[in-house]
Amino acid sequence: MLDAGRTQETLLEVNNIEVIYNHVILVLKGVSLSVPKGGITALLGGNGAGKTTTLKAISNLLHSERGEVTKGSVIYKGERVQDLDPAALVKKGVIQVMEGRHCFEHLTVEENLMTGAYTRHDGRGAVDADLQMVYDYFPRLKERRKSQAGYTSGGEQQMVAIGRALMSRPECILLDEPSMGLAPQLVEQIFEIVKSVNENEGVSFLLAEQNTNVALRYAHHGYILESGRVVMDGSAADLRENPDVKEFYLGMSEEGRKSFRDVRSYRRRKRWLS
Repeated sequence: MLDAGRTQETLLEVNNIEVIYNHVILVLKGVSLSVPKGGITALLGGNGAGKTTTLKAISNLLHSERGEVTKGSVIYKGERVQDLDPAALVKKGVIQVMEGRHCFEHLTVEENLMTGAYTRHDGRGAVDADLQMVYDYFPRLKERRKSQAGYTSGGEQQMVAIGRALMSRPECILLDEPSMGLAPQLVEQIFEIVKSVNENEGVSFLLAEQNTNVALRYAHHGYILESGRVVMDGSAADLRENPDVKEFYLGMSEEGRKSFRDVRSYRRRKRWLS
């Protein structure tokens, strides 16, 4: 867990950003959040809430989709970074693991991992040491290192994507929907590795996740997005015990499990805003 001393230093700040696509579609409406150094921060919400857009706004990947940050700022280690190109941001220590893994299917597992080190200039020995570190966290990848990535399983491709990010020696990883399409047992395995990397390597994580239940078990702090706005935030422990979060995101209420289909959206908004 994060100790009190580590929570005081903020690594990444998002201050009241707005994002517009195609010059007309307002997707994020004043989103603010912070990621403490050495922490795991969860960005939660349903499909279409704005989680992926928030990560892409931070990592400067919006322009390829005709999106732009029109208001607010993104601050990394005290420096405004939203005007940097993505490669420059990677060199500063921030890298995004995209939703859906996005491996180079024709390359081997090991070749995919090595692409993560393309911005580094600290010598082959350091890169080889980090490759071994990745294999220590993901023993399955060492077994499959000569296999084409396109012929590996979804879980293995997610491991490749995270391992490739680690090869860049990041201080902060933006992890988008790591549980998507994976069996529950694999989801637990991936999150356990995220926890180990966080604790052992000091890498901070901002993870966007629809699986609120598992995310709040591993995160230290959480933000809940709805329709492009942050509607609630707090420590993961507090959010797990919050009645609204239990009802609408963990599927629990005082009467027991409840489906999203049983809940009218106006009632949810009224409770958030009251």
